[in-house]
Amino acid sequence: MENMSINTVGAGLRRRMQTVAGNDREAGMATSEYAVGILAAVSFAVVLIAIVKSAAVKSALTGIITSALSVAG
Repeated sequence: MENMSINTVGAGLRRRMQTVAGNDREAGMATSEYAVGILAAVSFAVVLIAIVKSAAVKSALTGIITSALSVAG
């Protein structure tokens, strides 16, 4: 084996690891992107809760459940 310096070996290992790992620095979400995603999910949940709590939806769901139970029973 030829005489290699530690820097040469280290550089070669880094290149191989980057090739294997896929050197994509934009692969994940940053903290700010997580915050925006969580805010969007919470906003969507609030809208869904408001819709489900409305009288019309309660009435429709009660009707569906009642008819399902009467058919099953």
